[in-house]
Amino acid sequence: MKRIWAAATVVVLGAVGAAVTSAEAAPPRGAPSYKPAPIVWSPCTDTSLKAQGAECGFVTVPMDYANPGGATIELAVARVKHTVPADKYQGPILVNPGGPGGAGRGMATLGSHVPKQAGAGYDWIGFDPRGVGASKPKLTCDSDYAGYRRPAYVPVTPAIEAAWHARSRKYAADCAKAGGALLRHLRTEDSVRDIDSIRQALGAEKVSFYGFSYGTYLGQVYATRFPERVRRMVLDGNVNPGRIWWQSNLDQDIAFDRNIKIYFRWLADHDAVYHLGRTRKAVEQLYYRQLAALGAKPAGGVIGPAELTDIFLQPGYYIFGWEQVGQAFSSWVTKKDPAGLKKLYDDNNPQTPGSDNNYAIYLAVQCTDAPWPASWSTWSRENWRVHHRAPFETWGNAWYNAPCRHWAAPAKPAARVDGSKVPPILLLSETLDAATPYSGSLEVRRRFPRAALIEGVNGTTHAGSLFGNACVDDAVADYLATGALPARARGDRSDKQCKPLTPPDPGQPALKRSAGPADRMRLQRLIGR
Repeated sequence: MKRIWAAATVVVLGAVGAAVTSAEAAPPRGAPSYKPAPIVWSPCTDTSLKAQGAECGFVTVPMDYANPGGATIELAVARVKHTVPADKYQGPILVNPGGPGGAGRGMATLGSHVPKQAGAGYDWIGFDPRGVGASKPKLTCDSDYAGYRRPAYVPVTPAIEAAWHARSRKYAADCAKAGGALLRHLRTEDSVRDIDSIRQALGAEKVSFYGFSYGTYLGQVYATRFPERVRRMVLDGNVNPGRIWWQSNLDQDIAFDRNIKIYFRWLADHDAVYHLGRTRKAVEQLYYRQLAALGAKPAGGVIGPAELTDIFLQPGYYIFGWEQVGQAFSSWVTKKDPAGLKKLYDDNNPQTPGSDNNYAIYLAVQCTDAPWPASWSTWSRENWRVHHRAPFETWGNAWYNAPCRHWAAPAKPAARVDGSKVPPILLLSETLDAATPYSGSLEVRRRFPRAALIEGVNGTTHAGSLFGNACVDDAVADYLATGALPARARGDRSDKQCKPLTPPDPGQPALKRSAGPADRMRLQRLIGR
């Protein structure tokens, strides 16, 4: 559910069609479903994975599970093995960082961040979903799509609206050309089948799963389809399975507008540091004045209103980065120095070859997982309605998803989510999560009657477990170690309440307020993207 662009973490592997191979022979009619070969492991070459002794490999799966004898694709996987004695081994646990489109091989290192050594009992399996990262083929359509000097998001003139229509139509056409037949097989349900293929390739009867953001939806659908294969499951930042995906994006718009106001208030509380205004309203008014001014004259010639909106989106997701965004904006407002803003934008919006992989897969999944309104009049009416209440992100989000109107692959009905047969699972959410609003966690709790929900009360961080909040992280550790969950409360509410992650204090040295190891902060960049 991440709308901002992910930093590129892998090298482009070549044209999308190049790595698709043909299976040797189609199985006879009535044969069992596809069974992948065991994984051939070898030492990883990625620096962070290599440092933890991870092994890497590939799982070959059908591009179309309805035709297991047809073309195949390869899923890149990584494994950090358990370190406990054999009688304490808990089995494999797969991790998905979200997106859709997040590269997940690096998440094989997540186990080292679980408190109480509770991660040591598992083989941690990170994987790049189909079309993503080191998986083959990798979908990339236009690496310059997130380049500078884009039109403003809010279509206050016919020219702005026409420009965005042209951009979104062209990107969809570029993806149709690059993706070919693969575009028809990138739905959540395809990745659910991939997870079970990875399970089989690992030789495991059951698997555990840790999903962040979109990864929670992937976990929900997997558990619905294969409840007998689920051992334990942690879902952090829960997607509402009843609002896939048009409605969930409108829900996000309201929530992000609320969260950016919280951030503006924080900037005002630290006016002595940032000099942006002493009240939330003053900071907010300054932001929108700058947004308008940058439309006429971009900062440094490159940071216009669309780019500034994207920079400020990060504080809507996480408390991490609040200081950097505040300092960069302050340097621009008070000194007319655009360097900080440009660096923040470049960090999240590279234009290197293949850097649009995250976005291409985001669209490929969301455009086909469920139908979108066919008529632009519906898009326009609903987004203007929400914009008048929540102007911060509404139109940016609309144009981000607009290629779905022209997507080459057809949408199908949303997957069924029913947790009535699923063993006990752990749900996590902060109350004011904007990317996956808290109402989604309550809906998942309703559908999974053996689940327990832990709430970070009034926190704004998205998918923030294993960042040093002991109340949450120790509960994760206890569940992974023994299966223990908080007692399920009566009513439509959370089952355990924790204080949320604490916003930063600019007056305190950064090292003292770090929530966890530096590599965990690096992993945060993957979560939800």
